[in-house]
Amino acid sequence: MSLNSFGHLFRFTTWGESHGPAIGAVVDGCPPGIALSEADLQPWLDKRRPGTSRFTTQRREPDQVCILSGVFEGRTTGTPISLMIENADQRSKDYSDVAKAYRPGHADYAYDAKYGFRDYRGGGRSSARETASRVAAGGVARLVIPSVRIRGWVEAIGGDGIDYAAFDDAAIDANPFFCPDPAAALRWEAAVDAARKAGSSLGAVIACEAVGVPAGWGAPLYAKLDAELAHACMGINAVKGVEIGDGFAAAALTGEANADAMRPGDADGPQFLANHAGGIAGGIATGQPIRVRVAFKPTSSILTPVETITRDGAATDLATKGRHDPCVGIRGVPVVEAMVALVLADQFLLHRGQCG
Repeated sequence: MSLNSFGHLFRFTTWGESHGPAIGAVVDGCPPGIALSEADLQPWLDKRRPGTSRFTTQRREPDQVCILSGVFEGRTTGTPISLMIENADQRSKDYSDVAKAYRPGHADYAYDAKYGFRDYRGGGRSSARETASRVAAGGVARLVIPSVRIRGWVEAIGGDGIDYAAFDDAAIDANPFFCPDPAAALRWEAAVDAARKAGSSLGAVIACEAVGVPAGWGAPLYAKLDAELAHACMGINAVKGVEIGDGFAAAALTGEANADAMRPGDADGPQFLANHAGGIAGGIATGQPIRVRVAFKPTSSILTPVETITRDGAATDLATKGRHDPCVGIRGVPVVEAMVALVLADQFLLHRGQCG
């Protein structure tokens, strides 16, 4: 099994390589009758699109999505929805040295060890380019759960975090970092510029919140909602950690401090006095906002020479040429949002299937 598919009832499969003619996704299980056009998906792809500022890769891709199937007269038919995004700005010659040696921190050696050969042009399937397909599929998922608002932002770059007391939702789309703290965004400009000019890169932490998920979505034990979210986000290229709610910080709390105390509420459920659990208890949504944090490692493709080996096992140094993100986590915001949407759409259908 090649395991290029994700989901249960709402399922998607991505295809294509970084430097192939196109990439895309096939979404299966979408309910029929939902209004869908390219215009519904394009805004999310535009958020992820490369080359929009000096703080991202300068690869120029329009990332125009084309719907090839599954839609008739502007509505989904219930059959597989095929989405295609053409690759318009590949420069495979930039990877001639990578063909001979492995980039440390990248998946070059691991792919070679598994398959016996690899697509060295930008990393093939291991490239962050693949995530555009997820964002397109996530755009479809959002239409399945229109009452849920999914919002992501960058919480930290290079270890420098935002001040939540200065959180401004309107600021997230007003700067190139998806940053809700304008002061932090100014600091990050200098930090990312410095890393780019030094031929290096920085990591980032992304936070994402889903509001409007009703109590009951999810399942106990082997299909827990938090486990599904962790699985989805951990499968994003460059992600090395996922937390739900307080995550690791919960281990430093006492039982009473960690408890999400409740008081009588209204017809929609109790009034919660805290949300340490991130909106999920026992693998099932509580009706509170679902909160996820995702850690992205620094971009592995850097201009600074790093010790490595060739395919023949000889020692060498390698500096990766080409156009790369000095902080790949910045463009990870719409990707995390998409994966959260894909999980929640799937869980909505699963819940409806079991509980009506």
